[in-house]
Amino acid sequence: MTTPFYPLLFKAVLKDYLWGGRNLATLGKSGRDLPEEGVIAESWEIAAHADGTTVVSNGDLAGKALTELLETYGLDLIGTNNKWALERNKFPLLIKILDANKSLSVQVHPDDTYALEHEGNELGKTEMWVVLQAKEGASVILGVSEGTTPELFQKGIETGTLEPYLHHIPVKAGDHICVPAGSLHAIMDGLMIAEIQQNSNTTYRVYDWNRVGVDGKPRDLHIEKAMQTTNFAQVAPTLCPAELIASEAGVSRFELCRNNYFVTERVEMTAGSSFESECDGSSLEVWGLLEGSVSIETMGGEGVQLEPVQFTLLPAALGTYKVKTTEASVLLRSYVVASS
Repeated sequence: MTTPFYPLLFKAVLKDYLWGGRNLATLGKSGRDLPEEGVIAESWEIAAHADGTTVVSNGDLAGKALTELLETYGLDLIGTNNKWALERNKFPLLIKILDANKSLSVQVHPDDTYALEHEGNELGKTEMWVVLQAKEGASVILGVSEGTTPELFQKGIETGTLEPYLHHIPVKAGDHICVPAGSLHAIMDGLMIAEIQQNSNTTYRVYDWNRVGVDGKPRDLHIEKAMQTTNFAQVAPTLCPAELIASEAGVSRFELCRNNYFVTERVEMTAGSSFESECDGSSLEVWGLLEGSVSIETMGGEGVQLEPVQFTLLPAALGTYKVKTTEASVLLRSYVVASS
């Protein structure tokens, strides 16, 4: 089969959850095209899920949904390292930008084993966050505080005194947070976050700050499932360090998170530098530009110009590509390694 691959751009899918705002309209040079009224909480940048699927916006494949590309091109699109995902008819990753104008609920995501047993063909959800913008004093909740036991936590839910068991971590722009499945967590207000995650939309809410939904009723909680999936051994975690893995010719690569589902790097490039690599059929790659200006060129000649904050999907069978800068730039690069 001929695979007319090139770096793919997509039209985002917007989600109007009640904790959102209007800040996505100001993100990057051109912002996101928001509806005239209402709040927008999430921009699904690259997505192939029943709750939202992005459509290609550039090149010969423009107008094609990502789900359609998966059905047509299979492993040529996602790579042999993602064979397990294709067997479940799943695209492996979901890329979002979140505008936490208000705090999200305190929640937890299941792992694959639990999700398969309780949520049909849904995946578990391991994710990571990169802080794009943060108000002074911003924080996230990750894990539980010292001395927390399941029994104390359950009592805290029942009595409305959960706060002592929640572990807060101060964050600022540029920080990253790795959030394995089973992590009790919440993104607090005043943060703009880029999120790389498994392709799942399963969330078990523990506490929602006594808010009501658009129907005027409290939003559903999922306390039994949350108690069954929360990792109470994740006590007072700290921010994950960035590990320098390569630095030469004006290009420095730092590994941020590595797990069974994706690896994410931060790539810092000086003005006029370039980075060449290959999509050799083993994995797709997702590149996102956070700062600066870059182009991504391919051997076939069709490339893309990225502006902040924009993501592109490089199909697994793309072949050789080159990232070139016109000014100092910071990017995110995500891909999937073979399971051990």
